[in-house]
Amino acid sequence: MTKLSVNINKVATIRNARGGNVPNVPQVAVDCEKFGAEGITVHPRPDQRHITTKDVYDIKARIKTEFNIEGYPTPEFIKLIKEIRPTQVTLVPDAPDAITSNAGWDTKVNFQFLSDLADEFKAMGVRTSIFTGTDPEIIEYAAKTGTDRIELYTEPYATLYPKDPEAAILPFIEAAKIAKHLGLGINAGHDLSLENLNFFYKNIPYIEEVSIGHALISDALYLGLERTIAAYKNCLK
Repeated sequence: MTKLSVNINKVATIRNARGGNVPNVPQVAVDCEKFGAEGITVHPRPDQRHITTKDVYDIKARIKTEFNIEGYPTPEFIKLIKEIRPTQVTLVPDAPDAITSNAGWDTKVNFQFLSDLADEFKAMGVRTSIFTGTDPEIIEYAAKTGTDRIELYTEPYATLYPKDPEAAILPFIEAAKIAKHLGLGINAGHDLSLENLNFFYKNIPYIEEVSIGHALISDALYLGLERTIAAYKNCLK
């Protein structure tokens, strides 16, 4: 079974446009859980432009499902993980001013840094995932760090999918096979949508988790959150 983790950053973006507490971000996390999401994902950034540090603590206190915190491992981020102890930490190589994640780690160049982080987080009982592309060598070095999982960066798949689904999925099938052979759990995320998710799942059914935010929250504006989560979960059957 592939779990659906809902990234609620965009809900916080809407709230922050006006200030105040509308929409109520922790309540949306609770609602996503109630509507069937198997996980909640947040990506707090140093400028607090969407999910804030306070949100992270408030969400942790209210949800019972898996909690995945993404981010670049600054000292402040590492401190947050130590205090929150989420189910999973996903390490991404974003610059502080990045609009969104746009590449995976070079695990060869950053091998020692990532190895030390994996050791540190796993010692505190936090499952660790490293955001990567599909290059076999990158995945092999990710496995050597001791990480529990990788998260495949799926924007290249989503971009090519409308023109050539078979070509789009091929490198991800091969990457997933390598990761599985190396004993890694496999997550996936970025630009997955109702249009392309089922094809991805049918070709790689042993993906453990997909993390979806922008498309899902956008769809919820039209369908409502409960129907949207149900539609995404239906793609994972």
